[in-house]
Amino acid sequence: MLLITICLYHPTGLASMDQSSYPALLSPFALAGKMLRNRVMHVAMSTRLAVDRTVTDEIVQYHVNRAAGGAAVIVTEPLGMMPHQRDLPRPQVVTQNLDGFSRWAAQVEAHDCRLIGQLQDSGRGRHYPGRTHNAQGASALPDDLSWTVPRAMEIDAIRTMIGDIAEAARLLQRSGFSGIEISAGHGHLFHQFLSPWSNRRTDLFGGDWEGRARFVAELIAGIRDLCGAGFIIGLKLPGDDGVPGSIALPEATIITAMLTGQRQADYVGFCQGAHAQTLEMHVPDRYGDRLPHMDLVRQLRAAAGGTPLVAFGRITDPAEAERVVRDGDADLVGLGRPLVADPAWLLKAASNRAFDVRYCISCNTCWGTIISHQPIACVNNPRVGKADEMDFWPQPSGLQRRVTVVGGGVAGLEAAWVAAARGHHVTLFGASEELGGRARLRVPLPGGETITSIYDYQHTAAVRAGVTFKLGRLADFAEIAASRPDAVVLACGSDMIPPDWLPPDEQALVPDLRAAMRGLVGVTQRQRGKAVIFDTDHTEATYAAAEMLTHIFDQVIIMTPRDTVATDMQLVTRQGVLRRLAERRINVIPSSTPIWSAGFEDGMLDYANVFTGERGCVEDVSFLSYSTPRVPMDALATPLRQAGMDVHLVGDCQTAADLLSATATGHAIGMAL
Repeated sequence: MLLITICLYHPTGLASMDQSSYPALLSPFALAGKMLRNRVMHVAMSTRLAVDRTVTDEIVQYHVNRAAGGAAVIVTEPLGMMPHQRDLPRPQVVTQNLDGFSRWAAQVEAHDCRLIGQLQDSGRGRHYPGRTHNAQGASALPDDLSWTVPRAMEIDAIRTMIGDIAEAARLLQRSGFSGIEISAGHGHLFHQFLSPWSNRRTDLFGGDWEGRARFVAELIAGIRDLCGAGFIIGLKLPGDDGVPGSIALPEATIITAMLTGQRQADYVGFCQGAHAQTLEMHVPDRYGDRLPHMDLVRQLRAAAGGTPLVAFGRITDPAEAERVVRDGDADLVGLGRPLVADPAWLLKAASNRAFDVRYCISCNTCWGTIISHQPIACVNNPRVGKADEMDFWPQPSGLQRRVTVVGGGVAGLEAAWVAAARGHHVTLFGASEELGGRARLRVPLPGGETITSIYDYQHTAAVRAGVTFKLGRLADFAEIAASRPDAVVLACGSDMIPPDWLPPDEQALVPDLRAAMRGLVGVTQRQRGKAVIFDTDHTEATYAAAEMLTHIFDQVIIMTPRDTVATDMQLVTRQGVLRRLAERRINVIPSSTPIWSAGFEDGMLDYANVFTGERGCVEDVSFLSYSTPRVPMDALATPLRQAGMDVHLVGDCQTAADLLSATATGHAIGMAL
């Protein structure tokens, strides 16, 4: 057993900026005649905080938090700037909404932060189920994901749209916004006009590069004519959309030179991916390299002809951002997900508190909540958009209670540090000598490295707050009662439910996937035979385990009763999973379930189709495991409550879910105690 009792003072003061380790990142920069206090830009992130298409206090607060946290420029989420967008759940730039936009701009700009509205239209693009009715685009060609076929825009409609957008930009200018960003990448409408894959026109707005770029060029000129010099016009262009016959580096070089040559745009940035099988490229996740766009940015810089350049794409650490600016690769660093995870990212870095950052783990959970039309949320930041979110530390509760937390995973740690920071005397029992719980099992698997930052931050915060740790012991009723708690938080996690095809008296023969992988971590010697996973979990960790197994066994097979795999995750993550399964030659047997009654001898695993009963057999199986829905390990709850204790369940112990639920429920209880 490990016993730790440490109490440190939570630092509220800042080190001198002159002593910062990030001088290039903190250096000022002039953009369109406006002086920026540093080089950090918050790139556009949809928040889903608008209500009835108006600017709300919540959407203002979200952006104010990031301005107060140090961002020099904030690009808003896409705004409704055209009549055909009036029904979209976006803040609509119309005269009757200008008071809200003025309030938004005034409160952000009061923090010496330039507020820029983003212009974006999806055109034929769609990245959730169904097809878009009345879509418009460059040509009547199907979207690569949804197969939506747009109506080809007539020249008069294009010119009308340019006029509508310029008028909306002028309304933003009247409201106090510093500029506008044209999103001409990510497979959206303007990207569709730029790309020879989606633009097969032969009129003024197609035919050659000049024609395909004409829409964006005239749009920039139209905004400039109405808004004048000093109103920032930013441009987001495709650097490499990954679609054959579309836009890669050579084509991006041509487009960039054309659209920046007139020096009408004040900055340019490059994105990747499109509304296609490459959608995942535009929000690079933890399975790939850090800074995956930087080689492209370096190669395109010359084509920009001196136009200030913004670099973005999985830049999560202040040291990474410092190198980008210091080495001259870009003038500004664009951060989206890292500033969702911690709005004080730059403030902490500037005061030499990078250790105190709640880091983005590149899991794209935020993208998943947005795409499901829920308010933006983050695994590592349970207070996104709250008034006290920026550099959050809980306020004292006004009373002191004895709180016992059972479980050292993400949910338990979150509850423990928050409750302790509020002034309670908190003791945390952990069955393992190491903190992190079952999240720690995910770390050695592909894409798992970043998860450590969740519980590393929680542990550091808990130490500061004075949590007493009792690790390496499984707390029982007697030990909990002996601590005489005023409140008990159960964060004991969950167990996978053995599948129905596995007889109860033989369940010891087949471990669940988490138990099986615990025994295989670190194994480097290849094993003969096939590994089979029975999958009714359909979440990302299952497929990470399958990837790891390909390094050990001759072949890996996933069997599922559903018609495919990875169905319970957002599209960009699912795309990556399906691609890696294909690349690793992992075989999927859909709509099937094992037949244990046939026996499992000599490596022969029989299975049957769930619809037809048609039988099959996998031979030479040397590894069999299951990944299934989980049941909360809440056995202590009833006896503790019967003894009169105040008991709260968090994380999987409440309802088996994901890391977002773990931090959210742990945080909520910590604040409520």
